[in-house]
Amino acid sequence: MYTIEFKSEVYADIKIAYDWYESQRMGLGEDFLLTLEESYAKIARTPKLYQIIYKSVRRKLVRRFPYGIFFIFKDDKIIILAVMHTKRKPIEWKTRS
Repeated sequence: MYTIEFKSEVYADIKIAYDWYESQRMGLGEDFLLTLEESYAKIARTPKLYQIIYKSVRRKLVRRFPYGIFFIFKDDKIIILAVMHTKRKPIEWKTRS
């Protein structure tokens, strides 16, 4: 099992998505957060399962929501670079690697 660290920008990514989903329907933001937690656990168990999409950056698509978790891993550490909508700002995460 790998340890997970988050770049500071990731928290803003998540807050924006959470707020938007909560504005659509009460509790939907919470569902989004639970789905992210499930995705982090899967990444921590098997990071090599996810495809390299740019240099050493891998992406895990989030179930039920149109988001991707962009990450790198080295030794025993996973670094989450971004949690982003897959249809918006596709290049922004590249500046974080």
